[in-house]
Amino acid sequence: MKVLIVDDERDVEMLFRQKFRKEIKKGSLELVFAFSGAEALTILGDTNPPSVMYMFSDINMPGMSGLELLSKVKDRFPKLKVSMISAYGDKENHDKAMNSGATGFFTKPIDFDTLKREIGILLN
Repeated sequence: MKVLIVDDERDVEMLFRQKFRKEIKKGSLELVFAFSGAEALTILGDTNPPSVMYMFSDINMPGMSGLELLSKVKDRFPKLKVSMISAYGDKENHDKAMNSGATGFFTKPIDFDTLKREIGILLN
């Protein structure tokens, strides 16, 4: 399964690759990274339907916010599962994300056990 991680902080790539190294090594998971909302839309638009089955996006990014990205993704690819992450676990962002079609909402630091369970459900 191909998962798209969207975050403007580039060190996130190393963290995700480390946390999912077993799944990547087994070949059950492929991680793709975008460092802006625009880059994420380009990756998703490369194939129709997108080869990505799940997107995990930060909310607070320069340029296009994660909530704006979520809205565009759900308009173009309504079946794509999307979870959002925020450094701020405020109710307003949570409610906006969930009302816009997000599958899940995480706060930083990421609970990778919970994220792995969510991805595991999609794999089955």
